[in-house]
Amino acid sequence: MRVALVTESFPPDVNGVAHCALRTAEHLAARGHAPLVIAPTAPARDRAAEADAAAPCPVVRVPSLPLPGYRQVRVALPGRRVAAAIAAHRADLVHLASPFVIGAHGVAGAARLGLPCVAVYQTDLGGYARAYLGIGENAAWHRLRTLHTAADRTLAPSTASAADLERHGIPRVHLWPRGVDAVRFHPAHRDAALRQELAPGGEVLVGYVGRLAPEKRVELLAGVAELPGVRLVVVGDGPSAANLRAALPSAVFLGRRTGGELASIYASLDVFAHTGPMETFCQTVQEAMASGIPVVAPAAGGPLDLVSPGRTGLLVPPDDPDALRDAVRRLATTPRLRAAYGLAGRAAVEGRSWAAVGDLLIGHYEEVLAERRSRKTTASEVAA
Repeated sequence: MRVALVTESFPPDVNGVAHCALRTAEHLAARGHAPLVIAPTAPARDRAAEADAAAPCPVVRVPSLPLPGYRQVRVALPGRRVAAAIAAHRADLVHLASPFVIGAHGVAGAARLGLPCVAVYQTDLGGYARAYLGIGENAAWHRLRTLHTAADRTLAPSTASAADLERHGIPRVHLWPRGVDAVRFHPAHRDAALRQELAPGGEVLVGYVGRLAPEKRVELLAGVAELPGVRLVVVGDGPSAANLRAALPSAVFLGRRTGGELASIYASLDVFAHTGPMETFCQTVQEAMASGIPVVAPAAGGPLDLVSPGRTGLLVPPDDPDALRDAVRRLATTPRLRAAYGLAGRAAVEGRSWAAVGDLLIGHYEEVLAERRSRKTTASEVAA
């Protein structure tokens, strides 16, 4: 298949949409298909050039502007470049990764060319509108409904997000989870020297990994940071970084980390704590589980599918700092429980490789293409 992958974000961006788009392109190329990535220009031109050169397929960059207040997020500008790239690629199918801005150009281009679309839902934009603006949630869902209804199939990463999509009137919703690199993220990468550096007094290491942005609610970890014998480690960057450093003065902030360095940090933790209540999947929870680390997360969105309470971790009410602190304290003071949850978490995700998940995606593509062929055959028969 020749697939045009239109994505709102792509490396060197570091986020779930960019990572999933890269992994999808890699898998399609590895299986002998012909992907093309169409993405907004990145904020750092040199790093973008390096990322594109390392990509498993050609990458077309569309002019973009930074989102006001969050310059790491780019918004594609209107134009015909998306449709032209799809046509030049002679695509059989268009894959829309978290469509909202550039994805709208992808929908329009596919419609003009008579091509089927698969839309992947990855970002709770309605929730973001509520969190950032206090208004606009209905408008965001109206746009999402328009884009996803135009697609032949919408793929949701979790049962919670699938239910949310259906509740907002989006049709033809199917589940497609996310993979994890269980070789990179592995308990064997636990680093005694790193632990000594981060916790010189032998403290229990509790970590958060992810973007530092308002919707992630990282400030809820303030109570965790003050627990006796606990050292809070925060990995990531974003618009809330300065405020969080002030709100969590005893925490260790490591900034953005990737690759093997990030894998070592995960494996060197004792507890992983996630705080964001608007995760459609929550890849960092899955990476922590692959690293053999017990998880505390909100009982909302993607973590509902990932965390088995009392077996691989603990779920707490969203936006409840006291419940979050108490759950972390329970694990911090019970080494045997941490070990049991960590082993169970690792076992739960070992089979969720990107190859296995990528094959599921190709299955969705094949079904959509077969449905299109069937409709064309039926239409021809009716016309005859």
